[in-house]
Amino acid sequence: MLHAACSTSNMEQDNNSEDESVGSIEDPSEEELPRLPPGLSEGEALELLWQLRAQRRQPSPELPETVTRLTAADGSILYLVGTAHFSDSSKEDVRKTICAVQPDVVVVELCEYRVSMLKMDESTLLREAKDLNLDKVQQAIKQNGLMSGLMQILLLKVSAHITEQLGMAPGGEFREAYKASRQVPFCKFHLGDRPIPVTFKRAIAALSLWQKARLAWGLLFLSDPISKEDVEKCKQKDLLEQTMSEMIGEFPALHQTIVAERDIYLTQTLRLATRCVEAPPNAQKVPGVVVGVVGMGHVPGIERNWEKELNIDEIMSVAPPSRFGWVVRNVIKGVVMGMLGYACYRAGGSLGRTLLSLPAVQSILETIHPPPA
Repeated sequence: MLHAACSTSNMEQDNNSEDESVGSIEDPSEEELPRLPPGLSEGEALELLWQLRAQRRQPSPELPETVTRLTAADGSILYLVGTAHFSDSSKEDVRKTICAVQPDVVVVELCEYRVSMLKMDESTLLREAKDLNLDKVQQAIKQNGLMSGLMQILLLKVSAHITEQLGMAPGGEFREAYKASRQVPFCKFHLGDRPIPVTFKRAIAALSLWQKARLAWGLLFLSDPISKEDVEKCKQKDLLEQTMSEMIGEFPALHQTIVAERDIYLTQTLRLATRCVEAPPNAQKVPGVVVGVVGMGHVPGIERNWEKELNIDEIMSVAPPSRFGWVVRNVIKGVVMGMLGYACYRAGGSLGRTLLSLPAVQSILETIHPPPA
């Protein structure tokens, strides 16, 4: 669990939550919390910081129009900020909201596999997003399996295309949320999204081999120009998700796994975070205040699911293939590998050749054309 920068704050992580921890990031340019008077006991320091936050918290804040307010059964409040992942104004929306409501918890649409973007500066992220190299390919395949890993590389190409067009690294609103949360006493920072390997594996499993090939081809040749003005016009729908929705409109199953299922998962983690907290000095239960930072495309789904009974187990597993499906895949997977390999080859010269030389790919090809005895 990530706490505000305060040596006297030591609140424990809730065992029932599904958040992940993030290492502390030193940033001397950020405004630090006020120094406490010397000689205070831990209890007195905690109470003083609690009062400081209460003074900063605005009772009726004027928030950006991208913010939706949801209320939990115990009276706790969620301020859900809908963002575009490549938008400067979204970063400002996040900063203003956290500053105004002084939350107990900030939840972002990230998982442990993508948390590294919180620790990198803009220039590093911009360079990484444009550079699809062998290490990234190997890491994607290791985390997600061969088919899902190759598809992730092509999706990274989409993100890199937008990055190159705009000269802006993705995830700026999440980094802004992280920085702002560190300036709020007692504020915890949660990762609220489903692990990306689960999402990719379920997405790939939901598509036929022909659909996978068609999707890969469409992603490979995505080249429409995008401007910062286009991004701001998309504030009612996240830019990346809008770009993807145009590509996957013919694949309802893919929309189900990438968007609708993650709506459910995000709703569950947001609800776990939106509950009463203990106020010093006597640990009295008071309604909590939470800020959620998610892509605009997820906001309607979270609103629809907010008061529903949700079953997370159903969206966390990948069904094992049938015997017939296993045979069919082993017969024609080589064809799909060739198409995806060519796609990655087009994405970057030596990248495709390196993919085809990987032991995992060679093993699959040998199931179709075994080497001579």
